[in-house]
Amino acid sequence: MRVVAGELRGRRLRAPRESVRPTADRVREALFAILGDVTGLVVLDLFSGTGAVAIEAISRGAARATLVDTDPAAARANVAALGLEERCRVVGGDAIRFLRRDRGRYDLIYLDPPYRLARRLVSELEDLVPARLADGGLAIVESASADPIELGLPTLDRRDYGATAIRIQGVPR
Repeated sequence: MRVVAGELRGRRLRAPRESVRPTADRVREALFAILGDVTGLVVLDLFSGTGAVAIEAISRGAARATLVDTDPAAARANVAALGLEERCRVVGGDAIRFLRRDRGRYDLIYLDPPYRLARRLVSELEDLVPARLADGGLAIVESASADPIELGLPTLDRRDYGATAIRIQGVPR
């Protein structure tokens, strides 16, 4: 797994063999092609795993990113290996609890809950995510294409990549 584009293009990201399902390089490449310029944006990567999506955003010019995962070891290792500690904050903990206490506003919120838990989490995420979006912000939801989930926001784009579904939601700028 590598950073697809930007200043860190080609740099390798490490993923543990178990416990995470990193977003595939081709899915990240397609997602950022859809999103276009992310320069200066503030990103929240929930259920971040390796941190690949947030790191990709930083590589492509995002101003800063917050990565949240119950097991932040892989994200911390990748952020440190790439020297991104100044632009990336890694938070160990539950994404729902983070959303309940955080008061930040984000231009992009990427949600990639474990597929087996996604359906159970969607109602809480629907309640909490919109309040964390900046004006014109987007929520990007990754889920299983066999059981895609969406939040209660307008859907701007829907894409399936094999077993992965991506839903881009929010109010366009």
